[in-house]
Amino acid sequence: MLENTTENLSPDQNNSAVAGDDLAEALMEKKNSEYEEALLSDDQDDDTDEVLDSEEETGPGFENLGLREEVLQAVRDLGYIKPSPIQEAAIKPLMDGLDIIGQAQTGTGKTAAFALPLISKLDPESTAVQALVLLPTRELAIQVADACTSFAKYLKNISVLAIYGGSSYERQIRALKNGVQLVVGTPGRVMDLVERGKLDLSAIRMLVLDEADEMLKMGFIDDVEWILEKCPAAKQTALFSATMPDVIKKVAKKNLISPEEIRIAAKTATATTVRQRYWLVSGLKKIDALIRLLEVEPYDALLIFTRTKTDAEELEQKLSASGISCDALHGDIPQKIREKVVDRLRKGQLDVLVATDVVARGLDVDRITHVINYDIPFDPESYVHRIGRTGRAGKTGDAILFVSPRERRMLRLIENVTRSVIEPMKMPTNEDINRHRADRFRDRIISAMEGVSDDEMAPYRDIVKDILESGEEDAVTLAASLARMVNGKKPLFVDASEPEPEQKTLEDFSRERKSKRDRSQKPMPLKDFPDLKMIRYRVAVGRKDGVKPGQIVGAVANEGSIDSRYIGAISIFDTYSTVDLPEGMPQETMGILKKAVVCGRNLEIREYYMDDNGENGFKSRYRRQDRGNGKEFSRRRSEDRGGRGRHGNDFPEERSRHDRKEEPRGKKGRVLRGVPFKFGA
Repeated sequence: MLENTTENLSPDQNNSAVAGDDLAEALMEKKNSEYEEALLSDDQDDDTDEVLDSEEETGPGFENLGLREEVLQAVRDLGYIKPSPIQEAAIKPLMDGLDIIGQAQTGTGKTAAFALPLISKLDPESTAVQALVLLPTRELAIQVADACTSFAKYLKNISVLAIYGGSSYERQIRALKNGVQLVVGTPGRVMDLVERGKLDLSAIRMLVLDEADEMLKMGFIDDVEWILEKCPAAKQTALFSATMPDVIKKVAKKNLISPEEIRIAAKTATATTVRQRYWLVSGLKKIDALIRLLEVEPYDALLIFTRTKTDAEELEQKLSASGISCDALHGDIPQKIREKVVDRLRKGQLDVLVATDVVARGLDVDRITHVINYDIPFDPESYVHRIGRTGRAGKTGDAILFVSPRERRMLRLIENVTRSVIEPMKMPTNEDINRHRADRFRDRIISAMEGVSDDEMAPYRDIVKDILESGEEDAVTLAASLARMVNGKKPLFVDASEPEPEQKTLEDFSRERKSKRDRSQKPMPLKDFPDLKMIRYRVAVGRKDGVKPGQIVGAVANEGSIDSRYIGAISIFDTYSTVDLPEGMPQETMGILKKAVVCGRNLEIREYYMDDNGENGFKSRYRRQDRGNGKEFSRRRSEDRGGRGRHGNDFPEERSRHDRKEEPRGKKGRVLRGVPFKFGA
């Protein structure tokens, strides 16, 4: 079974393709046996206009590119039928062992272009790291690792690991020890793990630099060259970049051997007849939000897209349990059954269809007025195919995209590649839902009165007349009782006491994250020494370890020889804690506190920061600052470290060993730096 070592996914991402791989595999094995005969017969008498099966697509397919059969099966499961231009041009040379330079816009299918051949060439018998993919951001690393894991789902003993800053070192190191063939990471964290001796690059056979121009803009190009030097010379290298600055050309010339150059222009765009909106997943669960939308959106027929066939089946069952008549359509369903489902949708016998991307390649039903992307697609091209199922033949349509905060980069990417603006939308309130329910119930009553003959109504009139003449009830109360009887036991309206859904946009989320980051990073001044500058540190013990503030104070005061009056605010979280200490901690004291043991664990103290996603991690004094490129930055960084290279002092204010001879020393000969650290002497 494929071991998925991708970390720190949000609950909504856990509903994605990676989270459903195991269940999807079991479901596919079961249904393959049930539908084998039907699928074989479909190939012989396929007369339909609908392009719902990969074998109906004309042109070269993935089968002709030399990929492993297990990888091809995963590709078919994900709904890919025909390779995009960059995939068609890049996969074959990569399978042949050639170096390539791919110049293509983000969103043209680059991930599959390099991931499919990488995975096809991995050796499952070896647990060494054989392939490395470098990307500029943690979001991209997670996204590419997710895609690679999905492509490798049918390969046994193949593991994919995403490594990036702001995430636990321990889990990443533990995964590397267990054996990983493909590492997807950001340059900073890759360098850290290589320097620590935890990531061995000596067995690297394939290396990919993706978004090389973005890595240049973010100041990572020096780090990338350092990593390249640590890899074997005899390796296959692929470089992908939307633009090709001179610095990138120099890197390519130095590290690639006779590369094949590929240039692809982006042509993706969306129809102007489709109104595009997104909802930021917050507060409500996605299924609850979807049900709310279905209550108020004025649709004729509606198409809901999920990433996997397992998700499609589960969502169809949940909607049916909520009283919404729907059906599911995906790659495991035989062609004839697919045709019947589509025919029901076309004739108005079915209004809601849950489907995977395989349907986006050819479904043409004029009734579809709404497309809901329940799961955000892997790439903008899939998004275009999805929403292209509505707004056809000059008609208008609506496309709604569910976006979790971690997927906001993909949202912006879709907007940039498709050259369209996706507007934020508000989730219907309780009042909106109640108003629509009242309107629908009123329409039901009126429609029930229409087209009924007097003879049919006569017995009911007599009964109602008798009740009214008895004087027991007035006409309004009687009519209301009959309406309640028709509605059944289910309440007509949403309870007003139920909480309203949160109405947030990405801008709101960014502001909250920034506020949380600023608030969490800023140390609190000491009550007795308000003018003393403090630094917030992170220690590797938290609530799960049973730690108490007094234990942290005791360890810092006793092991670090720091007077307790100078130990500031302490906050305890699930897996870590923070403590405020005076600025200027000597390196000797830092080293002692790193090894101090509390609740059976080393403190591993380090300076605290919070990244753009609100995640904490190790703060590098140099990588987080504004960085230049090339020799100027290298010179500056070397000067900052006192000319001592990559392993220079963590505290540049400390002087050389010769200068330290005149410094006061405390217990065990420790150098004391700054007033607060003298009190332990």
